[in-house]
Amino acid sequence: MTKTMGRVLIVAGSDSGGGAGVQADIKAVTAMGAYAATAITAITVQDTLGVHDVFPIPPEVVRAQAEAVLADIGADAIKTGMLGDVAMVETVAALLSGPGRGVPAVIDPVMVAKGGSALLPAQAVEAVKTLLVPRADLLTPNAPEAGVLTGIAVASLGDARRAAERLLAIGAKAVLLKGGHVPGDTVVDLLLTAEGESLFEGPRIDTRHTHGTGCTLASAVAAGVAKGLPLAAAVAEAWAYVAEAIRQAPGLGRGHGPLDHGWPLRGGA
Repeated sequence: MTKTMGRVLIVAGSDSGGGAGVQADIKAVTAMGAYAATAITAITVQDTLGVHDVFPIPPEVVRAQAEAVLADIGADAIKTGMLGDVAMVETVAALLSGPGRGVPAVIDPVMVAKGGSALLPAQAVEAVKTLLVPRADLLTPNAPEAGVLTGIAVASLGDARRAAERLLAIGAKAVLLKGGHVPGDTVVDLLLTAEGESLFEGPRIDTRHTHGTGCTLASAVAAGVAKGLPLAAAVAEAWAYVAEAIRQAPGLGRGHGPLDHGWPLRGGA
């Protein structure tokens, strides 16, 4: 007997420290009750102190991984993370308009690691804007990423609205603009669609253990979408999951430590 469950194809880089990238994606999708499959775009030498080296996977290998998954297992959502260069952006765009056409795409425009290391060169940003943003069923930039993509510096909720509106105009169907980089005691994430907006907010948690929050949130949302939840409900479920994962962070490493992705599997908050 086959049990039907939401299937998420993750196209992203590997984080050897396990806090972000594909490792965080798999943990989040699993914790949210969906099935994770992967196409690895790069191998990073990474820990809580930063990214020490990056070894890209050839684009044709990335496409082959994704096509194998889609042809056999299938997917109810595709989540993208670290892509690395223009060629990889083009490869993923072709995947979304080809074998992955019709599968909801959650695009996390990963540009900079938590420790400050660049994960997307400047010349690839334009490719993300022209090739991936228009293919995004949900785009999940943080404030700096939204600023780079739109030219609007995001330092307030009003700025976030203007940037999200610009991203919808570029072609994204929905934008979840994350407010963790915006100063203030309250963190506000803005979900904007053509139908209106939803705000997800809570007190800022004073911790250095926030490595992989963006990857984790996007993957948790993708899991909800794959399970058939309406977008706002998927975001709400993912937002609550990530907030508790930050609160229960295990305190590993000497830098920006990982979240506790597995907290729901141990009986809840």
